[in-house]
Amino acid sequence: MSVITLTDENFENEVLNSDKPVLVDFFATWCGPCKMMSPIIDEIADENDGIKVGKLDVDEAGIIAARYGIMSIPTVTVFKNGEAVKSFVGVTPKEDIEPFLK
Repeated sequence: MSVITLTDENFENEVLNSDKPVLVDFFATWCGPCKMMSPIIDEIADENDGIKVGKLDVDEAGIIAARYGIMSIPTVTVFKNGEAVKSFVGVTPKEDIEPFLK
């Protein structure tokens, strides 16, 4: 499944109202560790059909980033039934994230 570009405008529909678990990568284009995390996020999206995967640029969607208290990037958060259930800060191995997607 392809990665969705998340914005302040589509976040509620794509993430909070999703009937599937959603993995959200909070990132910034200038962030070195975010660039390291990006291929891991893409790999998770390609390998897991039962979930949605989205990327949210914190500089472009500051309202959402503030709502979820994103202070460090990259932060990867798993949402289920509209609720944030687990977050990972910093570059995180795929193997640490995947158990929370089931």
